[in-house]
Formats: sequence, structure tokens, C-alpha cells
Amino acid sequence: MSITAPTPPAAGHAWTISRSDRTTRAASAGLVVLGLLLFAVPFGFRTNVVQQLTSLFILLILAVMWNALAGYGGMVSVGQQAFIGFGAYTTIFLTQHGVTTYLAVALAPVASGVLAVALAPLVLRLRGGQFAVGTWVVAEALALLVALDKGLGGGTGASLRGLSGIEPDLRRAFTYWLTLAFMLSLLVAVVVLLRHRTGIALQAIRDDEDAAASLGVRTAPLKFGLYVLAGIGCGAAGALTLANSLFIQPQSIFGVQWTAYMLFMVLVGGLGTFEGPVIGAVLYFALQNQFAEQGAWYLIGLGAIAVAFALFLPRGLWSLASDRLNLRLLPVGYNLLHRTGRSAGSSAQAPDGGTSSRGESTS
Repeated sequence: MSITAPTPPAAGHAWTISRSDRTTRAASAGLVVLGLLLFAVPFGFRTNVVQQLTSLFILLILAVMWNALAGYGGMVSVGQQAFIGFGAYTTIFLTQHGVTTYLAVALAPVASGVLAVALAPLVLRLRGGQFAVGTWVVAEALALLVALDKGLGGGTGASLRGLSGIEPDLRRAFTYWLTLAFMLSLLVAVVVLLRHRTGIALQAIRDDEDAAASLGVRTAPLKFGLYVLAGIGCGAAGALTLANSLFIQPQSIFGVQWTAYMLFMVLVGGLGTFEGPVIGAVLYFALQNQFAEQGAWYLIGLGAIAVAFALFLPRGLWSLASDRLNLRLLPVGYNLLHRTGRSAGSSAQAPDGGTSSRGESTS
């Protein structure tokens, strides 16, 4: 399929289409610098801060992966916890068979990708609500199989014993660095995907799969690739969660609450945007640290907030800044610019049926 940029107004040559502007270039450079500086955190902050940031990075991975799957590909999964749990228990399995712990953590996402390859021919036959229910059923089936395996601890859970002999501060630093590396790698992978015409084709599938196919978009391979990428990312999050906590149980690591968390972060931050899930992850992390001890009321509160956003701000928090300031931080879309440097944007269809004046087809 040939993807072309929007055509600017025909009033002379006063307008031009641009991938980036001064804001996106400055923001991109700042994010690169921030990413590099984050590697120094274990040298200057307490162990508790390092562990908390590790948890935040895991949430960021989950939010970005679910947004890539649902926000850009239109595949609303309720079963990504299948890959989270599989990544965690693959780490346990590999360490039991002599693989060093951090190598096992690094290999677990690959195993989750292989699982996604095996499941894709089955689940990608489904659409809409059937896809959502089908992915949840797969996750529940995997949880039952793991709970029946006594070698993996059965229903009582399992510990990652390979890290018990490492000094706690050093262990948390290594886990932090590995989590940060995975997070940055997956963020870059999503940016590259969105800048390629494949990203636009995926959004066409999200909006109308049959129409996209009629225009020549190869829907099956694109959905397959995105599903596998999301499986790898969620598998990494599961393995890193185990490395950060050192203990897991099937009912928790395969629990559907993971999907609730991902949905909350993406919906509140902004479905179908790159920046929105990051904002949503930070907000959820703050709420979790502040109110998680409230038990059921905490979960009720999260649900109420998600419903309120769905009703009154369906494009999420990021839309408040992007619409009013015509702001975007990363060059993942098209922008209509005047020669004077003034940005006019162009109308693009949003996931919720609205329009955006930023010239992006993603929000």
C-alpha cells in the first residue's frame, strides 16, 4: 500500500508538510538525554527509590504495549496477562535448568514472543469482543496449566532464588538497569513503527479493517507483527516484575487486574497517542503508592476515574495539552507548517471519532 502525506492548501507555497519541528526536535533530544541520565540513578539515590522507579518503568512498558495493540492496531486484548505470567514463569523455569538469573530474565521475552507466534493464528481470527474474550480465555488456560505444574510451585507460587545471594542494593541496581534498557528499547521500537508507513497502515486497520484490506493493506501480517511485539513487551514486564519482587503466584501474575491497570493508564493518558500512556502510567503509579492500602475502595476509585474519563474526556489527559497548545513531543505524525514557522496542523481522524488539528493520524 502506498501512503502519501496530506496535501497542503493550494495558496502558493506558503505551507509545507513536516515530520518534525523545533518542539519535537528539542523534546526528542531532551528525552534522549533523560534516558541516558536515568542510568545513573542507582549511584545517587536510595535503594527504595531505585526499586520504585523499576516498578514505574514496568508500568510504562505495559501501558505502551497495550496502547500499541489497542490504540494503534485496534486489537483490544483482555488477556495480555498471559504473556506477563508466561514471561515470569519462563524465568523460573530457565533458572531451574541452570541458566543464570539475569540471562533468564533477558530470554523470557523471547519465549513470550514465541508463545505469541503460536497463539496468533488462533486469536487473530477473532475480532472485536470475540478477540477480547478469546485472549482472556487463553490467559486463564495458561494460569491453570501453570498452577497444575508442581515443578513450578503449583498454586502456592515460586521464588526467584538465583538472586538471593546477591547483595540487595546491587541486585536492585542490576534489575533497574535491565528494566530501563527494556523500556527504552521498546519505546524506540514503537516510535520506529509509527514513523514507518506500517504504523499508518495499522491505524487504517484499527479504523476499518475491511476497508484497509480493500485498499491493499496486508492486514494479517501487520496484525501478526504487532501482536508478537506486544507479547514480547508484556513478557519482559512479567520477567522484570519477578526480578523486582522475587516471588510470584499464578493467581496474581496471571490475574486480569493487569489488563485493568493497562486499560486505566491508556484511557486516562490518551488512547492512540504516544505521550498519553506515559502520563497515564505516572498517574497510576502515584495513585497506587498513595491509595493501594485502601483495598477494594482503591479499585472502585480506579474504576470510577476510568468511567469519568471515558464519558467526559475520552481522548485522555494528553489531549488537554495537545489540543490547546498544538503540542507534540515526538515526530510520529505529520504537521502542517507555515513558512513563518507557525503550525496550522491538519484534520486527522481520532480513535474516538473526533478530529485532531496536529496533523497526526494517531490522535
